[in-house]
Amino acid sequence: MQPNSIFFEDFAIVFLAAVAGGILARLAGQPLILGYVLGGIAIGPFTPGPTISEPHAFELFADIGVILLMFSIGLEFSVKDLMRVKWVALAGGLFGILLSTGLAVAMGRLIGWPTTQSIVIGAVTSIASTMVLVRLLVDRGELRSIHGRVMIGIVLVEDVAVVAMTVLMPVLGEFDSGRLLLIGQALAKALLILVPLSYLGAKVIPHILTHVARTQSQELFLLVTLAISLGTAAVTQMVGLSLALGAFLAGLTISASEYAHETLARLLSLRDAFVALFFVTIGILIDPSIIVDNLALLAAMIGLIVIGKFLIRSAIVRLFGYSWVTAILVGVGLTQVGEFSFVLVQTARSAGHIDSDVYNATLAASLITILINAALVRSVPNLIGRKRLVRAQLDTSPWPPEGESLHHHVVVCGFGRVGSSLGKALEVFNLPYVVIDRNPDTIRRLQGRGVPCLYGDASHRELLAKAGTADASLIIVALPEIESAALAVGRMRNLNPNVPILARAHGSAEAERLSALGVTEVIQPDVETSATLIRHALAWFGVPKDKMLDHIERYRQSMETKRQPK
Repeated sequence: MQPNSIFFEDFAIVFLAAVAGGILARLAGQPLILGYVLGGIAIGPFTPGPTISEPHAFELFADIGVILLMFSIGLEFSVKDLMRVKWVALAGGLFGILLSTGLAVAMGRLIGWPTTQSIVIGAVTSIASTMVLVRLLVDRGELRSIHGRVMIGIVLVEDVAVVAMTVLMPVLGEFDSGRLLLIGQALAKALLILVPLSYLGAKVIPHILTHVARTQSQELFLLVTLAISLGTAAVTQMVGLSLALGAFLAGLTISASEYAHETLARLLSLRDAFVALFFVTIGILIDPSIIVDNLALLAAMIGLIVIGKFLIRSAIVRLFGYSWVTAILVGVGLTQVGEFSFVLVQTARSAGHIDSDVYNATLAASLITILINAALVRSVPNLIGRKRLVRAQLDTSPWPPEGESLHHHVVVCGFGRVGSSLGKALEVFNLPYVVIDRNPDTIRRLQGRGVPCLYGDASHRELLAKAGTADASLIIVALPEIESAALAVGRMRNLNPNVPILARAHGSAEAERLSALGVTEVIQPDVETSATLIRHALAWFGVPKDKMLDHIERYRQSMETKRQPK
């Protein structure tokens, strides 16, 4: 079978568009997703210049981006996080949809829209884009904030509501008991699938990950986590739920285990690549001429999305007792539409409820509201006031889990024989420390003793940040592999340029490399073994202690001189 050369040409064009758009967005100080969308418009069939032959072929890759992003978000959340906002999420999701639809019907009567078209537009504009929302929250570091948790809860409820709306959309105006029965059957099937999935996530998956982690194989660990995320998403799609919801649930099942941080660290690069493809694909589908041809319809839809949703969602959140700051930020974050709106409008178009003008206007409204939403998310916090925002909103989950903050502590990377001996010494003198290690059995023993610890590769920036590297007083690198140690040291220096770092090295070449990367002091076991043997040999022959120590010090200095760069 010969490879399709045109497809690979298209693939290269899409990635080049993502790179170019991302660079321009970064230079302009804008979110990367704006650059990705504009890059997609540039290579779309509706604009001059380079284009791709089959835009819909990349929708599959866009779906993979949705799965990986929502899986990673599930890893960063916990069931407790979601239960804190369950009531406002239900009200914000369900009542928000109903009120947004009612507002569209009222506007439609004033403008002269048919009732069915008004209901479709109301449903389409009521659903926020999970992908856009999560991407902006991640970029701003607000995923675990109060308003971030509320928004995630609302969009997850909306994802479930899309199932019912998709079933109801083809028969608007013809509701009967049969249609309601179909909705009930769909939700029952979803429940039958989600209950065993929850059991597998709590009882089976952690054991599987433990066995995989014991192999110490990075590739196998990544493949297993990908299989879990893609498999769960596929199962939920089979019963009529969204891929995004299934992927989120898969991540949520792993989030309570010790493997969540390592899984997230391994997925980040792959996730970001596919997420870029998702937004480029959105841009490819946009026809800029629609903005000119349907200005009145487009303006009405944008008004419903930006102004209507902001007022409705903010009011609901405020009614549940949250501060005005939280209510405003939630309202601002949901002022856009995206992938599920495309599903609903396509269903309504296939049923003959709307014409191509509404369909195309929805695509254009998606792009414009994403642009507006990104600008609002960046500017509104500054208008509120940074100090007030930090005081009202920062509510990240504490680390370590016991709630004790880690400041002026020791980060121990690697807890084998050397690291464990060091840990015992730190405990004797009541010095706080946190461990990063790739051995799952070691992590479980430490958890049993109540020692703050993280499972994973210490060379991952996410794990180093979670361990409090930026606030550490000392870092010990006791990793056996020089590549992991060197990569870890480089990232430690990015997070904390001034912290003292002690590391071990096997041989002068490794010691020289670590010193060049910024290690404060390198300990070589061979050198220390030789120094100990010299001390004992000279003591056997009665050499005075001061002369013996002087000779050993000169020996160490000579070894240090040999490995210094020339």
